[in-house]
Amino acid sequence: MRGILRSGWLALVIVCCLTFAVNASENSPFVRVKDIARVQGVRDNQLYGLGLVVGLNGTGDSNSVIANSQMTANMMELFGITVSAEDLRLRNVAVVMVTADINTSVRVGDRINVSVSSIGDARSLQGGFLLQTPLQAADGQIYAAAQGAVSIGGFVVRGGFSSVQQNHPTVGMVPNGAIVEQEIPQLISDGNELALVLAEPDFSTANRLAETINQVYDARIAIAQDQATVKIAIPEEYQDNQIAFIASIEELPIRPDSKARVIINERTGTIVMGSGVRISPVAVAHGNLHVQVGASLEVSQPPALSAGQTVLGYNYSVAAVEDKEQLVLVDGTTSIEELIAALNAIGASPRDIIAILQAIKAAGALYGELVIM
Repeated sequence: MRGILRSGWLALVIVCCLTFAVNASENSPFVRVKDIARVQGVRDNQLYGLGLVVGLNGTGDSNSVIANSQMTANMMELFGITVSAEDLRLRNVAVVMVTADINTSVRVGDRINVSVSSIGDARSLQGGFLLQTPLQAADGQIYAAAQGAVSIGGFVVRGGFSSVQQNHPTVGMVPNGAIVEQEIPQLISDGNELALVLAEPDFSTANRLAETINQVYDARIAIAQDQATVKIAIPEEYQDNQIAFIASIEELPIRPDSKARVIINERTGTIVMGSGVRISPVAVAHGNLHVQVGASLEVSQPPALSAGQTVLGYNYSVAAVEDKEQLVLVDGTTSIEELIAALNAIGASPRDIIAILQAIKAAGALYGELVIM
């Protein structure tokens, strides 16, 4: 019986200081303004409500969930049936929280998706039906009403002491399950001025956006207020047709700027790096330590005519072999693509690369933001 433990690796970083300037934005593509910014005032709003899901096959809330019985009793009273909440024994009903996002662009009569989440001890919402639930916003006003069949996109099956489950059975969705009853008020402009909000705030991008608009309209009508907002004065010829003005601005091409970032997810070993990341001259040594543990079966035979018994045993052996270290010198003008190619050349795995990048950043040789998730 043999087992092999691959343990550890050695990363040695030798850094030489070098300063240089790189215009990473030259590698950025042109995009439309509408893909990186939105008009201030056009936004989503959150709705929520408390409802009941009925028709469950014995997988609803237990009797210990008081809200279940109380809400059911209140609903029965609306139909002229008076019953005490304490007398109800329900297993086919579940109390749920209903949530939805509504945009300022929707109109009365439009439908939106809603999410349904159990707040009791229901085992599954499979096959359930959401009864009409008013949805309100933070201002306390009702903007939509939700109702419909709940789809959980999975299942849960139990039998005896075993069960099979796919996805999360106590959270579901009602596609197009809510009808908008009241529109969200929006204010795109005050008649003379509007604002664009960048999805990724950046001083350089905001300044380029303002300059692009001023060049196209041959007038200083746009100014970057901060790293996220660009104020635009509406030209006189568009005072009566602001939508056409907004549409023309959204189609303008612009080259956005962004910070040089390296995103690392240590849980999954995922690395995402921007092309603007640069490094100083650095030498990286990487090696693997292999520890081999062996166990051989041995038989201990007692002497002849003795009262002993034959005994089985194991003889253990341990051997450690360290690979010859490999040293890779990375030039100071190296891009992140060339860095990864060099690390792959020495056999570094994604998790090895994560540790090496962290060490390079700690040494001050990585020019970019290192984000660890």
